[in-house]
Amino acid sequence: MTIAATATQHTVTRLDITTGMPFDTFRDAFETAAPVFDSGAVADLTARGGSWDDVRAVVAANAPHGLMIFSSIDAAPLMAAAGHGTRAVEYLLGNHVIAEQMSRHSPLALLYAPLRILIHGDEADEAVFSLDQPSTLFGSLGDPRISAVGRELDGKVSNLLAIIGVGAAEAFVSRDV
Repeated sequence: MTIAATATQHTVTRLDITTGMPFDTFRDAFETAAPVFDSGAVADLTARGGSWDDVRAVVAANAPHGLMIFSSIDAAPLMAAAGHGTRAVEYLLGNHVIAEQMSRHSPLALLYAPLRILIHGDEADEAVFSLDQPSTLFGSLGDPRISAVGRELDGKVSNLLAIIGVGAAEAFVSRDV
């Protein structure tokens, strides 16, 4: 049997945003501004046969600033075993309702939703917020409807950072990819 495969090259812009905040201070503020997803509430709702409007309401209540944390991995303890001292925590950050606005057009949008975020310390142990710019990730799919939502996500991440006290709007200026 011959397996069909396609290869698509695309350009993605990674943003490394210095926060000017100590690592722990920024991490705490980030986790407050983007709360952990309450999977139990959605599981209860869907088990009862809740509607998509019900899901939207639960997600909106869980994500006061439009984004929430689905998962996190503190890489520092494992990397410390290899002799590395840089602190780093990976996050999956997103919103089901926003992801649905893209996946209805192509399931490939779920390659990039939720967003993958890295908060890591610099030499002074100040936090650096790194991510692949959403508009460039979703723009790579070549669908203007998905690209528009990617640009919306640029704004949501920029707004989340502003709420924390990091003015990074200029970093999210659209780029041609």
